[in-house]
Amino acid sequence: MKRYIGLAVIGLAVLFCGGCGYRIGNIIHPQIKSVAVAPVQNETLELNLTAQVRNLLCERFMTDGSLKLVDEKEADCIVYARIVDAKYSEVSWAESTRAEDGEDILLPNEWTVTLTIEYTVIIPGRVKPLVSARKVTGSANFQTGPDQLTGRMNGVRQAAYAAAKQVVASFTEGW
Repeated sequence: MKRYIGLAVIGLAVLFCGGCGYRIGNIIHPQIKSVAVAPVQNETLELNLTAQVRNLLCERFMTDGSLKLVDEKEADCIVYARIVDAKYSEVSWAESTRAEDGEDILLPNEWTVTLTIEYTVIIPGRVKPLVSARKVTGSANFQTGPDQLTGRMNGVRQAAYAAAKQVVASFTEGW
């Protein structure tokens, strides 16, 4: 009998203490139900980034499911993004090859790409942004292999995906 009373007391304590302000799920303002992603601006010399970053932002908002992705005219808020930096660095080197003059040449076979994206979130019709300008970075390693362009584009896509994931998470969970 004492065991059941003890369990009942613990159950009541958990029931009453459970409302201490903790929430499960997103912490977005309750009036914001939909989002749109504006065309992305590219301020780097890297080509074909804007469409990839915008598509990946849209994909991440759909996957997250906290907000409904809609057209800019219907959205409660709009995400504006700019690609401000794209950096490449060597990670590992292939075996050396000999040049015609007999010198060894080391060729990188694995690279890291890091994309920096600055974003802001605006409610249409308001002057002050809902989320002021923030920067996120996404990185990925890629191998050059026989087709260097394809390897590079795959790396850029993975880095853009990582950055888009951070944009969505920081907007839906961290503001």
